Amino acid sequence: MKEMSKEEFSRAILKGIPDVLPQPKPYEETVNHAPKRKDVLTESEKVLALKNALRYFPVRFHAELAPEFASELARFGRIYMYRFRPDYKITARPIGDYPCRSRQAAAIMLMLTNNLDDAVAQHPRELIVYGGNGAAFQNWAQYLLTMKYLATMTDEQTLVLYSGHPLGLFPSHKEAPRLVITNGMVVPNYSSKDDWERMNALGVSQYGQMTAGSFMYIGPQGIVHGTTITILNAKRKQQSKGASGKSVLFVSSGLGGMSGAQPKAGTIAGVVSVIAEVNPKAVQVRLAQGWVDEVFTSLDNLIPRIRKAIHDNEVVSVAYQGNVVDLWERLAHEDMYVDLGSDQTSLHNPWAGGYYPVGMDFEQANRMMAEEPERFQEEVRKSLRRQVTAINRLTARGMYFFDYGNAFLLEASRAGADVLNETGSFRYPSYVQDSMGPLYFDYGFGPFRWVCTSGDPGDLVKSDSIAARVLERRIPTAPEDILSQLEDNLHWIKEAGKNKLVVGSQARILYLDAQGRIEVAKELNDAIRRGEISAPVVLGRDHHDVSGTDSPFRETSNIHDGSSYTADMAVQNVVGDAFRGATWVSLHNGGGVGWGEVINGGFGLVIDGSAEAERRLRSMLLWDVSNGLARRSWARNEGAMEAIRREMACVPDMVVTLPHVADEDIIKNALNL
Repeated sequence: MKEMSKEEFSRAILKGIPDVLPQPKPYEETVNHAPKRKDVLTESEKVLALKNALRYFPVRFHAELAPEFASELARFGRIYMYRFRPDYKITARPIGDYPCRSRQAAAIMLMLTNNLDDAVAQHPRELIVYGGNGAAFQNWAQYLLTMKYLATMTDEQTLVLYSGHPLGLFPSHKEAPRLVITNGMVVPNYSSKDDWERMNALGVSQYGQMTAGSFMYIGPQGIVHGTTITILNAKRKQQSKGASGKSVLFVSSGLGGMSGAQPKAGTIAGVVSVIAEVNPKAVQVRLAQGWVDEVFTSLDNLIPRIRKAIHDNEVVSVAYQGNVVDLWERLAHEDMYVDLGSDQTSLHNPWAGGYYPVGMDFEQANRMMAEEPERFQEEVRKSLRRQVTAINRLTARGMYFFDYGNAFLLEASRAGADVLNETGSFRYPSYVQDSMGPLYFDYGFGPFRWVCTSGDPGDLVKSDSIAARVLERRIPTAPEDILSQLEDNLHWIKEAGKNKLVVGSQARILYLDAQGRIEVAKELNDAIRRGEISAPVVLGRDHHDVSGTDSPFRETSNIHDGSSYTADMAVQNVVGDAFRGATWVSLHNGGGVGWGEVINGGFGLVIDGSAEAERRLRSMLLWDVSNGLARRSWARNEGAMEAIRREMACVPDMVVTLPHVADEDIIKNALNL
């Protein structure tokens, strides 16, 4: 990649879509590419797809670009416009390197380029950040135009993005968001996976995942923390049955952009983790990063290694480069005791690279996916049935299995696997139902994060100390029902630097409630004002949070009043954040469990040491959490009812409608049950 001076980089950004066509770029075999998407467009729709792509360019370029884009559509199932990928290295540079008229817009550029860093993104050449299809943009023209708009906009303009397409700059005011993003917001009856394939191939909609299309991804660190907490609580659940004195064995699958967090989280949680992954490149990335300790390609060699690790009470992370179905079936056959089991294949995207069927290698599966899609789908269904059969055998021996919100149970049930109990519900819980929901979300705790825009690791170290100080101050007087959450997070923040979690931007994540988020953010803002932190800080969160996401099989799976399929909360979350001071807001159809299955809302907030930044953070962060607490309380979730009462006691202007809980006997008598 070409090294550029700061001035050359600025000129490249400000150029936007170039006036002279750049030379075509070679297809890089060494880079991890997205799988070929299946051919879903009719002839007339292919004509439309080309017209849609060419509208970004002057007519004088069309004769040369049309056959090139047609070839991309035929070869890859999408038009990515590889020719227009910039010559500079895309990475999170210090904020001062970005040309800008608005400091807030420069921070957005930093976050956007971090998403597409080769070290961060799953398929960087296709602008896919994680999850197999979670995109920042649909094509490189959108990237170029967006960067130019951000570089030239003022603090009295707002940029609008429609599924990656920069609609343009519009007059607004300093209090308004600098950027408003929507991804995949289609009419509900047209939100099937096939609809996504068609609309995405046409270039009119995209799947933004959760933080991919909202420019808030911080690499796998974000999910490491949530996975660590989940494994810790699952481990406690198993150990409460009676400690064996041996290491706890955790088995799962996936070493991609999100799932790659599992081995690192397992190490922090103190277990033996064995993670299967079919993509050799993904395995090598995690090994090179030190997130996996050892790699095995043979089950005959792997099984003795697992037995030794358990016997010697080790803490170790092991990757099995192979299909997870083979691993589960071998464990069941060996009559091994597995303590904890889960799955993090991207089953929200089962037909386009999210899950690979057993019995064929990675390349064979990719060919079948594109050339024989119906056969591929049937092979996936067969594999899911076999996987569930093996998991059921192991749970019968005592394994605790949980769905990690990747639509595993949902797709397994659709495949006819034995995952339903006699009442028709899933026989295994979502991790939100058993731990994250009642222990964290219902008390307002969720994945708060910040990014030091200086790019200086020293600023991140200072921010870690600030966060630890806030937690240490709160713990002595904390109510009993949130004490373990605070203690787990204090342990995390003290260990975060040692575990080398930074990939890309100088970022940190910490599960905090509204009070904790506001206190940490205020102290960060104060440190910027005093010059102790050298540049602005971006505040944000994963959408996987208290009130940012409506997802009946994950974030809202522990809401049992019948409202888990409604999406008022996520939409209201974004609207409220927008007028309370967010620098940018985003609303997505889709996320970790798939297109049509969830609505996500997100934000970014730049703090710069000013009194204005403090006013914004206090107002916006309070709403961003309390919106979800109020909804969860109305659903009669006990923890949320207690948490919102405490919140109202601290915030006199907050008046929340509380539920009156009916007596079960009165209900049964009224219905003659």
